[in-house]
Formats: sequence, structure tokens, C-alpha cells
Amino acid sequence: MKQHPMAQGLLNEFSRRYGRPATVLARAPGRVNLIGEHTDYNDGLALPVAIDRYTWVAAGPGSGLQVRATALDLESATDCFDLAATPPYLPHGGWRNYLRGSLAVLQARQALPEGLDLVISGDIPQGAGLSSSASLELALLHAATAVHRLPLLGTTNLARLAQQAEVDFVGCRCGLMDQLAIASGVAGHALFIDFRSMQTRPV
Repeated sequence: MKQHPMAQGLLNEFSRRYGRPATVLARAPGRVNLIGEHTDYNDGLALPVAIDRYTWVAAGPGSGLQVRATALDLESATDCFDLAATPPYLPHGGWRNYLRGSLAVLQARQALPEGLDLVISGDIPQGAGLSSSASLELALLHAATAVHRLPLLGTTNLARLAQQAEVDFVGCRCGLMDQLAIASGVAGHALFIDFRSMQTRPV
């Protein structure tokens, strides 16, 4: 299958920046919602759709418990922190707080044996209501679990971890719809979600 142009550029940049190839390339889509706004935290129904725009993460194991990350879409902005202790929230950290929060909640659940080297990019417009933040969280969780070959958590558990990062670390009191739609979306389908039972069904 032909490599996506953004993915190939990300892999090239990872090799250039860290001097070795990435071991994992992960992605997570954005989402739109057909019906069911604010129903996720009110035990209602929703019908979101994962879209064909993505956040991509090229990843490899880091040195010690250090995390080094570069966001190519933000003028190659960088972040660096250690997983040995919960990384501090940055008052004006933007994307860095989603990165720190996602890895902190994963580290609390399944201790990572090493840190991570990351290069991040995507084509989801930020601030456009397409859940770019939830997409970043899920792509990071997929990348980290794959790099360190952690046990698979399942889509609902991954979505809950991403939501926890946003609620507890970033401070956004969001429901679960964005993360669950992104984690469980199926190509060519909308995703029916019943938040009373947490059952999902592609339609």
C-alpha cells in the first residue's frame, strides 16, 4: 500500500532528528457529531463519525524515562520531561499538556519501562470542533503502548484514559464522546453510542 505523504514525512523527520528510524507509526482520526451534543455526560445517545483527517505520531523508545517530543505543525515546538514523576502542568502549554497528561495517566496505569522519542503532525484543523485534542491523546496512547508492547487495553479503556488526561490533567470537564468516537470509529460508518450502557454499534 502506498505510504501516506504525511506519514512518510514524519518518518523522515524522526530519523533526521533522533538518528535512527521510528519503531511505531500511529494515527487517530478527528470526528464530527451528527446528533447528540452534550448527551455523553447526561446518559444519552449520540451518533458521531470519525473523519478522514488524522493526528500522526512517529515514536521510538527514549533514554531512561525521558520523553522528547516535537510538534511539526507548530513550528517544530518541542517538549521534554521525565516520566519518573508526574510532569507539571504548564499554564500556557497548549499541546504539551495533552502530551503530558496522556502519558501520565498511562504511566499510572501501566508503568512504561522507558521513555519515548516522538514526532507529531496532523491535518485536523485545530479549534474547529473536530476533536484534534482527543485525536492527539489517542494517537499518543496507541504509540506508547505499541512501542513498549504493553497489553492491549481495548477501545473503551483507551478512550477513558484519554478522557482522564483531559479532565484530570488539562482541566477540561469533557464527556467521553470524542475519545470513544475516535477510538471505536469504523470506516464508512457512524458510531451509535448509548451512554447509559456504554454500548457502541457501527451503523
